[in-house]
Amino acid sequence: MLSLNLLIILVILGAFFVSSVKILSEYERAVVFRLGRIIGAKGPGLIILIPYIDRMVRVDLRTVTLDVPPQDIITRDNVSVKVSAVVYFRVVDAIKAIIDVADFHFATSQLAQTTLRSVCGQGEMDNLLAERDEINDRIQSILDKDTEPWGVKVSKVEVKEIDLPEEMRRAMAKQAEAERERRSKIINAEGEFQAAQRLAEAAEIIGRQPAALQLRYLQTLQDIATENNSTTIFPVPVDLFKVFFDKKS
Repeated sequence: MLSLNLLIILVILGAFFVSSVKILSEYERAVVFRLGRIIGAKGPGLIILIPYIDRMVRVDLRTVTLDVPPQDIITRDNVSVKVSAVVYFRVVDAIKAIIDVADFHFATSQLAQTTLRSVCGQGEMDNLLAERDEINDRIQSILDKDTEPWGVKVSKVEVKEIDLPEEMRRAMAKQAEAERERRSKIINAEGEFQAAQRLAEAAEIIGRQPAALQLRYLQTLQDIATENNSTTIFPVPVDLFKVFFDKKS
């Protein structure tokens, strides 16, 4: 009879010990409440609680990747777009994350959605596409400031995708094509202008040095001779007949 009572006592003590001992990982903290009042954050490692008196809430301190679903946004120039983003945050104060907000993960998610709509709606569509880094920094700064009372640190925000309407995509494609055509015309005009400049400089040099024209003539003959032509036409410079014209006059 005594051994049975001793066994029951040992079982009770064992259950009491198991329920009072908790092990927390390095990235975890335990916010401990004693009779409803908070007594602090404990961990990592081995912690001991008083059964039925102490209650703990585990808090993960690792960085959380929050996917913000696409939000319908109307930009300042009245263009309707869908914008999605990803937010990286972590808990830096476990006590605040538990007692100052009911669900810090859900609260951060909702705040990220409203902030994304607000910031993107303040700019024009061209700025939304070209200044993505600046928009990321603005959203991150606002979220970090608003989540600080909850013990949450927003470390980074990235706009993931900007979905434009089909008609806007076609308009942008036409605009890009027109821009490429304009640049092509400018490049061609610049090339023709430079070629005309070089020809004018060459004509000026030939005008000052008649021997340069003879050298160019000989070079042309050499180029013609290297080609496989059945008939070769030799242009005769007008200067060769200048002597006869002078005698006749």
